[in-house]
Amino acid sequence: MGTAPWKQLLLNALESNSTLKHSSFFQLATIGSNGRPSNRTVVFRGFEENSDKIQINTDCRSRKIDDLKHCPFAEICWYFSDSWEQFRINGNVDVINGSCPDPLKLQQREKAWFGSSPKSRLQYLGPNPGLPTLDEKPSQESSLDPSAGPVDAFCLLVLDPEQVDYLNLKINERLTFAAKQSIDGEKFWTVERVNP
Repeated sequence: MGTAPWKQLLLNALESNSTLKHSSFFQLATIGSNGRPSNRTVVFRGFEENSDKIQINTDCRSRKIDDLKHCPFAEICWYFSDSWEQFRINGNVDVINGSCPDPLKLQQREKAWFGSSPKSRLQYLGPNPGLPTLDEKPSQESSLDPSAGPVDAFCLLVLDPEQVDYLNLKINERLTFAAKQSIDGEKFWTVERVNP
């Protein structure tokens, strides 16, 4: 499999917008069991090694995990305000938690855990996200052994892109990329220029 043609566009956008803190944030949309969309902002944690798959860290107890169990497809929308570029990327999401039977995926999860800051890791020790707060007192500061592996609540999401819609508003250009499978099972990409 060669490099996805849209990946370099995304890497260029990340580089040209790198001075903006928000350039590493994008929106992740899922579909709940009630058929309604759900959208939230997440942090780009890089690409899976030697691939075009996008990594996202999350809490196993969050609603997006239930959404992905119901429907494993999601779409991200990423807008870069300096370069006026938008990427809409959709595909299948692999949910990698501590009970995953694949040892390579568990290693990937552990690598993502240790790639996170200690402050980021602490959030997975808090109460269940989205549930009512039970006490009025601020929670006590939790401590975490910096050498300890991922806690149970830590989950790695890996989005395997199938379609990418790229819009560049500065030059009024829009490209759509679609993943296809060759006869021998290899993934390749087609690209089409469409009206913005």
